[in-house]
Amino acid sequence: YAIPNLGLEFALPELTFFSIIHRNSFWYSELLRRIPRHFTRTFATATERKHVNDEPIQTFRTTESDPVNHSKDHVNRFYTVPPSVVQTIFHHGGLPKKFQNQTGSFVETCLLVREPALEIISCLNVTDYSKPINRYILYGENGSGKSLTLAHILHYGLSSKNLLVHIPWVADWFRKPKEVAASTTKEGFYDLPVDAAAWLVRFKHQNRALLQELDLRLTKTYEWSIREHTPSGSPLLALIDLGVTRIKYACDIIDVLLEELRISCTSGKCKVLVVIDGFNSFLGDDTEIRVENRRKVYPDKVTLTNSFLNAVRSDWCNGAVVLSVDQLAVIKEAHESIYPRYLLGKEGFELLDPFLPVHVQEYTADEFETTMEYYKNRKWVREITPEGQRELELLSNRNPYRLMRLTASL
Repeated sequence: YAIPNLGLEFALPELTFFSIIHRNSFWYSELLRRIPRHFTRTFATATERKHVNDEPIQTFRTTESDPVNHSKDHVNRFYTVPPSVVQTIFHHGGLPKKFQNQTGSFVETCLLVREPALEIISCLNVTDYSKPINRYILYGENGSGKSLTLAHILHYGLSSKNLLVHIPWVADWFRKPKEVAASTTKEGFYDLPVDAAAWLVRFKHQNRALLQELDLRLTKTYEWSIREHTPSGSPLLALIDLGVTRIKYACDIIDVLLEELRISCTSGKCKVLVVIDGFNSFLGDDTEIRVENRRKVYPDKVTLTNSFLNAVRSDWCNGAVVLSVDQLAVIKEAHESIYPRYLLGKEGFELLDPFLPVHVQEYTADEFETTMEYYKNRKWVREITPEGQRELELLSNRNPYRLMRLTASL
């Protein structure tokens, strides 16, 4: 290249495409070298590597954990009950003991979505709550899953914002009473004050959040003694706390609490779901309650019996009653039939009529297969052959409790 005016002449290097790229890359590298490393992380555009789960799809599970949304699409599938729900509903009991031990080993609480629970849930979803309450009675062979069906319905009640009136197993009150005292308000009747106070603790624990939200209050003043009374307009929580701290009044307070809940429901302030397992114990003769001279006190002479029999009458609305009748809830001599008409007797049948009977049967073939897949996933059953699984099916007769015992730890 020459500059005529100055008489200068020199040669420029040949500029090619590759030489331009080389020079620019040099300057880019110099620039990046001067930028601190934490800034390069900030401006980076590469996405993080995601871990791909190589586990097979678990067809025996459903991801829908809210019973309100359960339908035929979820039948024969296990759903996981959130730990917060387990703590709220079952902290003071409600799950069969052996099943609860199993959930501790599995580190999760899963319930099988079955037809009986879906039938009741579908009815509750379309119920006209302005009409008198509907009553549902679960019946079936021992170990067929009535208590776990009630657990599923309890979870539904909590999710749909019902106040829960729940008795896990009625027979415990009459077979293992903690204390017996003559009633001061009903002549000829007897109180179970410690058991009544324990039930109030359960009721408060299950419904504390909803009671605080609804802020239900007493409709009249109640006197417990010359010095103690609960004025009209007091919160229901204050009444419950009195029953827990002053257990001599616990049975009478339960009677008042159930009456106030019926009044609140009828006025449209709340909804109540009554769930009682082994209801026919209230109507039987199986009792270990004894008073002076070792005389037996039968359930019809216990104040708690009258309170809960009144709670299941159809003289209120905006609620529902789900009960179970069980052979194990009565004496062995009465184990001739599983049907409600036999287990309730004439008095109990007339009290609850009309009602919808729901038969809880043993596992179907699909339910048995789903349960075995769940056990294999939890490593509870390992390396079992098809022949071995068939043998378990025959030995258990697909009875849920027998299957659980046959696969139990040694």
